[in-house]
Amino acid sequence: MNPGVFPLLMYSMAASLLGATAAHAQTLRTSLDMTRPVAIATTPQATPESRLIEIYRLTGASRTREAMQRAETLVRDHPNFQLAQLVYGDLLMTQARPLRDFGDVPPGLAQGGASQTLADLRQESQMRLKALRERPPAGAIPSQFLALSPRNRHAIAVDASRSRLYLFENTPQQLRLLADFYMSVGKSGIEKMAEGDARTPLGVYFIVSNLDPRTLSDFYGSGALPINYPNVLDSKRGKTGRGIWLHGTPPNQFARAPLASDGCVVLANPDLEFISRTVEPRTTPVVISSRLDWVAPHSVQAERKPFEDALSAWRSAKSSGDLDQLLRFYTPDFHSFGKSLAEWTPALRSEVEKVRGKPIQLKDLSFLRWKDASDTMVVTFGEVADGERSGPTKRQYWIRQGSEWKIFFEGIIG
Repeated sequence: MNPGVFPLLMYSMAASLLGATAAHAQTLRTSLDMTRPVAIATTPQATPESRLIEIYRLTGASRTREAMQRAETLVRDHPNFQLAQLVYGDLLMTQARPLRDFGDVPPGLAQGGASQTLADLRQESQMRLKALRERPPAGAIPSQFLALSPRNRHAIAVDASRSRLYLFENTPQQLRLLADFYMSVGKSGIEKMAEGDARTPLGVYFIVSNLDPRTLSDFYGSGALPINYPNVLDSKRGKTGRGIWLHGTPPNQFARAPLASDGCVVLANPDLEFISRTVEPRTTPVVISSRLDWVAPHSVQAERKPFEDALSAWRSAKSSGDLDQLLRFYTPDFHSFGKSLAEWTPALRSEVEKVRGKPIQLKDLSFLRWKDASDTMVVTFGEVADGERSGPTKRQYWIRQGSEWKIFFEGIIG
């Protein structure tokens, strides 16, 4: 957004949403169901968003003067934070007259591009508040994270329905929610199918690199974290496109509307910087979901047991050296980096002959589940033969067919 439109837009959001004066606060609380508590997001301390939410809280409590002081400081510290500018404008407006309605912009100002910008900022604020009201249950994790290895030091989950990205730390005890952030997805929404459709993909991905912002245009802000779209399942389904990144925003823009990108996941630059400093390329999974299903960590044990049994049977078949038995675990349409099952079988035979009589171990095992029209497992492990110190890192994609799990992709990734 051009900063020049700020004076036209400093009238509408936080006080309109949360109540600006004692006379109007109760009416606006009721309209927004402010009887329910608004939690503070788990974010690094004193982020711009946490400061904004504190202004919301003070405004809703009719502590308008204190809220105005906080808002003035926030917009001074982050002059490109458009929503904070709007909050401050609303608070200033209450000094002249009561606010009449949500988005109470004087007639004639919110026209043309300014009208759309105002609508975008309303939606941004609503999504931030929605995510804060609808907090994940304490200790819960997204259902896709069935098992992570110690090498997966962090994990990311994106909930498009809340415009929210959740960052987890993988501790020895369990996954711990480290921070969460407002984010934007594609202009046309989610479930990317084709190049140029301006949609954000849904699925299980991995960060593949951390791009230096000095090599990027200002459009990407403080950096970018590309993910491996299209993944194996995407390609199997005929999906196309490329260049899906987690990235920042141009210097004159703090955040974007919930639906604003060409398909990437876009965050405010301070948030992207924190994530970039924290996560590791290649080992950090990124789940992008239309709506995350939060479950208790102990509940995933029962969910993963049938698959663990299938994976153990595959390992035993490979250790036994029986190629025919092993091939029963693979689908007819299996491929490995472009090779069909028939073309790949000689390489598999060679592997089996090398490990014959040497039980293989699966080290640093992780598996993530993706359920939509099909039930898929993305499995990563180090395959180490008994007596060896190391082995290749492999990734497999399994699909559930009836009561059985079958492999439709396998390849060495490290």
